[in-house]
Amino acid sequence: MELRHLKYFLAVAEELNFTKAAEKLYISQPPLSRQIIELENEIQAKLFIRNNKKVELTEAGKYLEKEVRELFQHLERISIKTRKIAQNVSGDFRIAYISSIYSSVISDLIKHLKVEFPYVNFKLFEVSTTKQIAALEQGKIELGIIRSPIKSPKIKAQVWFKDGFSVVYHKGTIQIKSEEDIPNLKNETFVFFNKDYAPHYHEVLLQICAFYGFEPKVVHESNNINSIVQLVKNGLGISIVPSNIAKNNQDNEIGFVELKKVNLFKDVSLITSKEDSSEITKSAVAFLLNFKK
Repeated sequence: MELRHLKYFLAVAEELNFTKAAEKLYISQPPLSRQIIELENEIQAKLFIRNNKKVELTEAGKYLEKEVRELFQHLERISIKTRKIAQNVSGDFRIAYISSIYSSVISDLIKHLKVEFPYVNFKLFEVSTTKQIAALEQGKIELGIIRSPIKSPKIKAQVWFKDGFSVVYHKGTIQIKSEEDIPNLKNETFVFFNKDYAPHYHEVLLQICAFYGFEPKVVHESNNINSIVQLVKNGLGISIVPSNIAKNNQDNEIGFVELKKVNLFKDVSLITSKEDSSEITKSAVAFLLNFKK
């Protein structure tokens, strides 16, 4: 059975006249009659009652007409979606980010993209920098947001913004009035990112403490910035976090002191595949680059 058999069948079912159906299909009547006979023989069912006055559908023909119409409607939907995928306006678009940069702008990005590309399924993943780079190289994500330097010939990186660092503390446990008080934290308990999870970031935090003249007493570690802030809020220590976290945190129980003297900043970058030229990727990157941090 081929699609043309079903197409010819529907034409006859609609017209209930072989001559008119043949004209509609731009073929002669004998070939059309042969195609219908072939279809009946293949499915072993009589589809039309033919006589000199009229053509009628049998009960089997009525059932087949209903099913074939639904089949062609489904094929049309498949065709439309396939075309949209080919045009890069459908399918899945996967965005990865590190926990320390998540903010309302990520939600705003998804809202923006959903308006522009309504057929796309946008998916968000919280992934470490190292794993993001590997995932992008393997085609498992389309856009990454990271904080570390990029060393990959397959990846294009664009700086989104430069982020400084701030001390975060629990107001009920410790009082830090200004950056001048930072050297006095040498005896305090610290909460840091896990060294194995984010080695480069961990090393930067040690450098910051060294600048202020002490080595931190790291008692608690976490792989998630929100967990670190929560541990601080629970009075289990203090931490040093990206200043971007302070801008997006309105909790009255914790305080932030920006570390300006150290003059240390980390690039937050948008990474994409060098081979990716899709309109979705261009739109996503453009939206973030135009957003003022």
